[in-house]
Amino acid sequence: MGLLREISSKYRVVSVIGMAKNAGKTTTLNYLIAEAEDEGLRLGITSTGRDGETVDLVTGTEKPKVFLPEDAIVALPSELYELSDAGLEILRLTEHSTSMGQVMLCRVAESGYVQIAGPVSTSGQKEICAEMLGLGAEMVLIDGAIDRRAIANPEASDAVILATGAALSRSMSKVAEETACVAELYGLPEIDEAWMRDEILKESNAGKIIIFKGDRARVSELKTGLAAGAALGNLIKKDEGYVYIPGALTGSVIAGLPTDVLRNTAIIVADPTRIFLDRTEWMRLRKKGLRVFLMAGVKIAAITVNPWSPEGYSFDSDALVESIGAFVSGIPVIDIRKGKRDENFK
Repeated sequence: MGLLREISSKYRVVSVIGMAKNAGKTTTLNYLIAEAEDEGLRLGITSTGRDGETVDLVTGTEKPKVFLPEDAIVALPSELYELSDAGLEILRLTEHSTSMGQVMLCRVAESGYVQIAGPVSTSGQKEICAEMLGLGAEMVLIDGAIDRRAIANPEASDAVILATGAALSRSMSKVAEETACVAELYGLPEIDEAWMRDEILKESNAGKIIIFKGDRARVSELKTGLAAGAALGNLIKKDEGYVYIPGALTGSVIAGLPTDVLRNTAIIVADPTRIFLDRTEWMRLRKKGLRVFLMAGVKIAAITVNPWSPEGYSFDSDALVESIGAFVSGIPVIDIRKGKRDENFK
């Protein structure tokens, strides 16, 4: 069974996101599109930014183009419609606009290269994906931004494919550790106390910090943890159970928490994209007793690796796959150019 068929049996909307530029995100997207054509699976394709151009508009480096087969459904704005090499049949004009014009949903009538772009907001992407599924797409791929937090929001897609590789670092072990850290953040446990979830959802529009102790909730006037670390530390007592932080979880927020509070109070955030801690900081705080729960986690459907860096160095493909596979459990790790998988994945 191919990677896409394996994933499509579990998920309907999947985002492809990169750990860094040149980590292989577009190459992964093209691989999945080609596999879908071989499998006879009708895809919907959208993007959180612009992709498919031959030259990166920011760095000036060459990029792989996006080739779409006949009958695929694609989201793109009017300006890029005129630049498409493929023959496109306009199915619907959407209510979403970008700097390149109104977003259209098109059927590929004649296969060819296409530049794609869609809404940048989570809500916009969610609506576009639902429309493509309604138009007959069996699965939708979102071409995500080059940022592990972008469109990894669980509201936008059912799962993500994480593209990683040598572009992250000259150290293979660091590439593996950084990738494993993202996998750990995405897979943090979800809070399962129903009454806490209900309280958080009830107060979600107010954006206030909520403190839970026993079976009681205390809503604070603090609306964000940013720049409020000291105030939060004074607010939380060491015997509190949980605290919900509606905004970003940063080092400055946690710095205001005394060690005894950190050990006795678990932090709840909306999803892992709200955690702005690098690997070193995350590991240090975990050792000090930091516990984090999510309202919604992000499922990683697969990890793809690119052993080549545009800076001229590379890793052994098999060794990179195995190095990352040693850190993650139950997630397929694959170099799509070679078809090499982590042998420990079952």
